[in-house]
Amino acid sequence: MDKKIEIGERKNVNWAKIKKLLKGELGLILILVALMAVFSFLSPYFFTSKNLLNITRQVSITLIVAIGMTFVILTGEIDLSVGSAAALVGVTTAVVLKASGNLGLAMTAGLVMGAGIGIVNGILTVYGRVQSFIVTLAMLGVARGTALVWTGGKPISKLPVDFGIMGAGYLGVVPVSSIIAAGIFILAFFVLNRTKHGVYMKSIGANREAARLSAIPVKRYRVLAFVISGVMSALGGILITSRLLSAQPTAGEGLELNVIAAVILGGASLSGGIGTVLGTLLGTMVIGVIDNGMNLVGVSSFFQQIVKGVIILVAVLAKRSD
Repeated sequence: MDKKIEIGERKNVNWAKIKKLLKGELGLILILVALMAVFSFLSPYFFTSKNLLNITRQVSITLIVAIGMTFVILTGEIDLSVGSAAALVGVTTAVVLKASGNLGLAMTAGLVMGAGIGIVNGILTVYGRVQSFIVTLAMLGVARGTALVWTGGKPISKLPVDFGIMGAGYLGVVPVSSIIAAGIFILAFFVLNRTKHGVYMKSIGANREAARLSAIPVKRYRVLAFVISGVMSALGGILITSRLLSAQPTAGEGLELNVIAAVILGGASLSGGIGTVLGTLLGTMVIGVIDNGMNLVGVSSFFQQIVKGVIILVAVLAKRSD
């Protein structure tokens, strides 16, 4: 009798461990594998090296911006301005590039613009004591409106062909944008998991008062999180402009929703303190595979939004259910 009880308890413990694993990155990997298996069955073109590399190219911009969002969400904040910031940075980069012909100067101007947007968001949120949702929602309108007014609502085209290497070029068979995204991922992973700065970010999100009492410069790191998000949005905007060889003032519309979905799907908590860049990577890949697979299968673009929303919701519920 005692042996039966012991075996039953052992089974319960093992099942609890399995459910715990499924809630983490392993659960996302299983979801990703399942989606790939389904789309491979539905389309013979899905599981080919060319298409898989194409998926990495398609998700590279979302991943870069989502990594910046991960830092913000870890501190318990949100940034709704990333899509508009990307558009404004694209316009800034194109204007400077056409005026100077200097690619380095144009990219620097774009990155500075993104950092500036992040600084404004951070200062208003931290020192102005306004909720980040409100601040970044306002910045969403300001940045998008500035891009539209600056360009008169028209794209800036005829950019140098060399500029297109970043967004549309290949190194061998690997997209350059995928290599850039991989580099950003490795750097962010190192910062969050191997330095004190990552510990500080997570501590601030988990318990802001405890972090302050532990002599962590809470305000500085909260502003820094927004600056990182702004710079990552800027890099995303530069890549979008490079890929199109045109600065579109309407670029990045809806990008913030995909980015937030990827971070939350990756296991991050909107209340802060919980989240990983590995989870963000997997969440981004899940969304990318869904988009790519539905396009190959021929699902209507109108219906795709419904399907993607349902799949993301079911995936999040499956990972978080008891």
